[in-house]
Amino acid sequence: MSAGSPSAGPVGAGQLKDPPGGGRAVAVWCIGVAVYFVAVIFRTSLGVAGLEAADRFHVGASALSTFSLLQLLVYAGMQVPVGLMVDRLGTKKVLTLGAVLFTTGQLGFALSPSYEMALAARALLGCGDAMTFISVLRLGTRWFPARRGPLMAQLAGLVGMAGNLVSTLVLAPVLHGVGWTAAFAGSAVAGLVVLVPLVLFLRDHPEGHEPAPAARTGGAGFVRRQIRESWSEPGTRLGLWVHFTTQFPAMVFLLLWGMPFLIEAQGLTRTTAGGLLTLVVASNMALGLVYGQVIGRRQSSRIPLALGTVALTALLWGAVLVHPGGHAPMWLLITLCLVLGGCGPASMIGFDFARPANPAERQGTASGITNMGGFIASMTTLLTVGVLLDATGDDYRIAFSTVFVLEALGVTQILRLRRAALAREAARGRVTVPAQAPAPASVPAPAQVSVQASGPEPEPRPRSTACPLPETAGRETP
Repeated sequence: MSAGSPSAGPVGAGQLKDPPGGGRAVAVWCIGVAVYFVAVIFRTSLGVAGLEAADRFHVGASALSTFSLLQLLVYAGMQVPVGLMVDRLGTKKVLTLGAVLFTTGQLGFALSPSYEMALAARALLGCGDAMTFISVLRLGTRWFPARRGPLMAQLAGLVGMAGNLVSTLVLAPVLHGVGWTAAFAGSAVAGLVVLVPLVLFLRDHPEGHEPAPAARTGGAGFVRRQIRESWSEPGTRLGLWVHFTTQFPAMVFLLLWGMPFLIEAQGLTRTTAGGLLTLVVASNMALGLVYGQVIGRRQSSRIPLALGTVALTALLWGAVLVHPGGHAPMWLLITLCLVLGGCGPASMIGFDFARPANPAERQGTASGITNMGGFIASMTTLLTVGVLLDATGDDYRIAFSTVFVLEALGVTQILRLRRAALAREAARGRVTVPAQAPAPASVPAPAQVSVQASGPEPEPRPRSTACPLPETAGRETP
């Protein structure tokens, strides 16, 4: 850990070391990721039960879409409060509360006799789901060296997409085989299964890596300070806009409008359309590993990867929409789905800007702010596409043009903020402090070392007097 952060001052005179990682770290992280995995299964379970839900609750398409919109609204609205809770209460308490809430919500959805009660159950599920991902990110920074941060974040996202696959490949046939109540109530058991090791074995941090005392303060002043100081960092705001710009095209496609577009606008069968949606998920999982390795080795690739993903998405989306005859060829649809698979991994890059911009005691708050971006964009697009489809008589070309508007807005903000964020990151990596903090005046100049203001050096090697390169500066580890 660094000698201190600009906001918190020296903490332990720089004596806390980079978390060691290792087998115990993997075991603890796997417990947290298992909770997130189950949360994603519950989150996406409605996607395979849309027709059954419409029949069960006697509602139309607009009322059905309210389930997804409400869930996203709750999820996005909870991000900053959850980040504050993680910083204040710790990972274990927040994850435990989240698991209880989303399990209760899934069980309530299974037993709901009316549309109104089902909406309340999905809201409860969304509230619990919102507590999982930020907590898993916090576990990664608490238990693993800073250089592993991008890879651990991408692996967490990959596990989430695996949960999406389980909903498609397992829950869907079970639902058709045993019925609504048995399928959803049975799936709720998975929440109880992951809750047991969570309560018994998960720990917030390794021994000797306790958070700074400043992270234990509370009250309204703490909340205001956490939000204000996190938002004041250009890296946090850049992270939010990267997440905003990259995530939403794939989420909108997978969550609601991809299947209708492929069937109604492209003339595909339900089976073929489902296969293309599965391809998006598979591409996401494969590209997540690639993005994590690339960013972990060279941080200067973050902006090119994010903007490149946005550009490819816009290019392929536009090519499909303007293709002569209205029906794009299958190779073009496949290419679009492969490229959409990169949206999830690209959105994780946002956290790689917020992480080095904030000290350990603000990681939860900063992650919550960042995570709001993509979900705000997704809610906006889901709603706008629906309104435009109704207004234009199901003209998908006009309705899906919303994607380009939001991407243009996001790219503008990324380009505006990137210089300040990267400059601040590099400056933190060039702060010099005496190697022996207790007696700074007695330390000769050659003993000074380059340290980061918000984290340790990215490699576990002896400290050097050389200034770190901009692409490795500012890596933050609790």
